[in-house]
Amino acid sequence: MQKFNFMITGIGSMPFLDVDETCLLIKENFPDMPFWPQLVKRSFYEDMIIQFSEGIPFLKVLEEKRTILAIREKNPEKELTRFYELFFSEEVQNFRISMKYAPGLYKMVDFLSDSNALFIKGQTVGPITFAGSIKDQDGKAIIGDSELMDVCTKAIAMKGLWQVRKLKESGKKVVLFLDEPYLAGIGSAFSVISRDKVVETLKEVISYIKKREDVLLGIHCCANTDWSVITSVRPDIISFDAFGYMNHFLLYKNEILDFLKNGGNIAWGIVPTTDSDFEQQGDVNKLFEKLKKAVETIVEWGVDLKKLCAHCLLTPSCGMGTMKIENAKKAISILREIFDRVSKI
Repeated sequence: MQKFNFMITGIGSMPFLDVDETCLLIKENFPDMPFWPQLVKRSFYEDMIIQFSEGIPFLKVLEEKRTILAIREKNPEKELTRFYELFFSEEVQNFRISMKYAPGLYKMVDFLSDSNALFIKGQTVGPITFAGSIKDQDGKAIIGDSELMDVCTKAIAMKGLWQVRKLKESGKKVVLFLDEPYLAGIGSAFSVISRDKVVETLKEVISYIKKREDVLLGIHCCANTDWSVITSVRPDIISFDAFGYMNHFLLYKNEILDFLKNGGNIAWGIVPTTDSDFEQQGDVNKLFEKLKKAVETIVEWGVDLKKLCAHCLLTPSCGMGTMKIENAKKAISILREIFDRVSKI
């Protein structure tokens, strides 16, 4: 079993504009688990939702509005039939992410051909967040439409599978995160999807990919949520905003212990990624102490320190795409310094 020992990686988005320079920066600063960058300031096609929309029935990118709309044509059966034919025949190439939408993915695979990295990390929007973020012509989120929800779930699974196979061309072990900020609303009065449906949907995507490829699957949620939902899905890695929601996460003692007992890994998003939080609270000493205290808490629960460290990763709290460039570079340096310190715990 792979020991992570607080290996560092990123969530995805970066605030830079040059693809090659960004990939080189990541390769140099995340040597064990580099990730491909989503350059959201470079092109709106790299937006988390738009980036994974290619080839999915009824989804139309409205360039002038920089958004996606779900539009059913007069005769949707033909489009649906074609989609399910491609899905059940596993025509993965039809669900690829093109260079236009994700140049960083292609570049990073090329960049790592001569790298000693152990892993390459990718990311895709999760099915819950994807369907919850797209509206139909009546202004309703398609997450409440069972037909479109099924299409989105299966499409994200296929896109995830395509991505894993593309990343494997680097020769590295693949890690793939499903980004699910929408889970913050699960269980609230405003949620249009049940807890059971969330678990079922996430399990469907994860099991589909893992049955076909040797890959580590993670779920990233940068907001407050019911963590028992995610632990019950049993991903390989749970990635969370440890800067903002450490105390809330640690309320789920039994679920965390069970997750770790069954081989789960925790990615601690300890470095803040909003400019205001970073500028006010991005102190390496305080962030390290915050992480150290959390680790000590879990050890007090009865988990062996060395075993715990083996199942931990370090990340920024979320993507860094909205940060000022100078802050993003400092955040990376702080993350590396925390890694140097925590490896000595």
